[in-house]
Amino acid sequence: IAIRGAILVCGGLGGVMEAAARGAREGGGLTVGILPGCEATEANPYIDIPIVTGMSHARNLLIVRTAEVVIALPGEYGTLSEIALALKIGRPVVGLHTWSLDQAILQVSTPQEAVEKAFALLDSAAKRRF
Repeated sequence: IAIRGAILVCGGLGGVMEAAARGAREGGGLTVGILPGCEATEANPYIDIPIVTGMSHARNLLIVRTAEVVIALPGEYGTLSEIALALKIGRPVVGLHTWSLDQAILQVSTPQEAVEKAFALLDSAAKRRF
């Protein structure tokens, strides 16, 4: 994501979110963490811009509204809610070993495929705007 010049937006905490932020940061990219609590200190160490919300899981709507494409990774109900919200508001969703609820989730097998599919969707959307 970072190598392609995009900004990573995620939930800003640990686990998969931290791994994604670490990869983006190591690739020279900018990372934004939209946090559930009221303290910037809860962000993982790879978040450049922590955004505190005090909204708990309701912040998932902010995450998907901020993103132009959602890449959904293995996760629990928070991931499920992000997928549902993204589909509801018309954001494309690329799924990598995640919930497969709907044909609208574009399933891929590797992280590289996920990034390529996301950028193909962005390119396609940009062409439609012009």
